[in-house]
Amino acid sequence: MLRGLVMVIMALDHVRDFFSNAYGFDPTDLTQTNAALFFTRWVTHFCAPVFVFLAGTGAFLSTSRGKTKGELAGFLLSRGLWLVFLDLFFVHTFGWWFNFDYHLLYGDVLWALGWSMVVMAGLVFLPVWSITAIGVAMVALHNLFDAVRADGFGSFRWLWAILHSGDILEPLPGIHFVPGYPLVPWIGVMAAGYGFGTLLLRPQDERRKWVLGLGVGLTLTFIVIRATNLYGDPHAWVIHKTGLFTFFSFINCEKYPPSLLYLLMTLGPAIIALALFERISHPVSRPFVILGRVPLFYYLLHLVVIHALAIAFAYARYGQADWMFKNVTVPSNSVLPYPQGYGYSLVMVYAIWVGVVLILYPACRWFAGVKRRRREAWLSYL
Repeated sequence: MLRGLVMVIMALDHVRDFFSNAYGFDPTDLTQTNAALFFTRWVTHFCAPVFVFLAGTGAFLSTSRGKTKGELAGFLLSRGLWLVFLDLFFVHTFGWWFNFDYHLLYGDVLWALGWSMVVMAGLVFLPVWSITAIGVAMVALHNLFDAVRADGFGSFRWLWAILHSGDILEPLPGIHFVPGYPLVPWIGVMAAGYGFGTLLLRPQDERRKWVLGLGVGLTLTFIVIRATNLYGDPHAWVIHKTGLFTFFSFINCEKYPPSLLYLLMTLGPAIIALALFERISHPVSRPFVILGRVPLFYYLLHLVVIHALAIAFAYARYGQADWMFKNVTVPSNSVLPYPQGYGYSLVMVYAIWVGVVLILYPACRWFAGVKRRRREAWLSYL
C-alpha cells in the first residue's frame, strides 16, 4: 500500500510541473513561495526515497522466495541497465519533452534506481549485515564531502559529478548531461532497504514492533540532528517572521543530492506508515495496493498522460502548444517560453491530479492482472 500511495503523490508533483501558474522558481524557496505551494512540493519528497528503499527491500525478499544470489544479481544488473536506458531515452522523449532533441539529458529517478541496482548486483554476494552497514555509512557520511568540488578531480570531474556533486557535464560538444540524482546516497538507500528486509521476515507482532520502532527512531534522529544545525544538510534552518515559515525552514532539506537529514525526514515517517498500514485491510486501500504492484508501468504512463493533457489544455486555451515540445536550455534552471499568464491555480492543479490518477487506474489494474496471470520473464521488467 505504501508504494502505491507515494506513486499517487508523485503524480501531484508532476501535474504541478506542467500545469501550475507558479513556475520559474523553486516551490520550496521560502522567499517566493506560499504555504500551499510549499506543502504541495514538500509532500512529494517522500516518493523517491520510498521507491529506492523498497526496491532494496524487494530484492532481499526475493531471496526468501527461492531466488539464488546469482539469479538476483543477474536480474538486478539487467533491470538496472534497462531503467537507465528508459530514463535517458523513453522518459526524455515520450515523458518530459515529446521530442528527439538530445542536446540536454537528465539523470532522474530511474537513472538513480538503475545504477543503484547495478551496484547492488555486486553487493548481494556480501553478508546482509555488510550490505546494511555499507548502505547506512553511505547515507550517514556522504555530507562530509559536500564541500568537495568536481573540478578538483581534473579529468575525473565527470565521476564525482555523477556520484555526488551533480554538476552539469558536457560529454560531447553541444551535448550536456545533468546528473540530477547523484548516486552515492541513493545506492546507500537501496542497500539499507535490502537490510531492512530482514525485519519483515520476523513474526508479525515482533515485526511490527521493530519496524515501528525503527521509523520512530529515524524520525526522532532527524529532529535532534536538524535542531543542532551542525551536520546532515548543506542549508541551516533559520528563524522566520512566522512560526509556520520557521517550521518550513526546519523541514526544507536538500534533495539534490539527498542529504542525511532529507532521508531521515522522509524514510522515518514512511517506515512508521509501513508498520501502521500492515493492519489496514479495507476496500479504500485496494487501489493503492494495485498501483504498488506496477510501479514502473505507472511511472512511464503517468508522464505521458500528464504531458498529453497539458498539450490538450494549451491548445484549448491558446490555440497552440509549441513550448510543450521544447527542451530547456543550459543552464538547467532555464524555463520554457510559456505564454504570459500561463498556468492554473493550485485548486485546478489538484483537480487535474485527481483526474490523472482516475485515468491511470484502469490501465494499471489491467496490467496488474496480466502480471498476476502470466509469468513471462519480460513482465518483470515492467
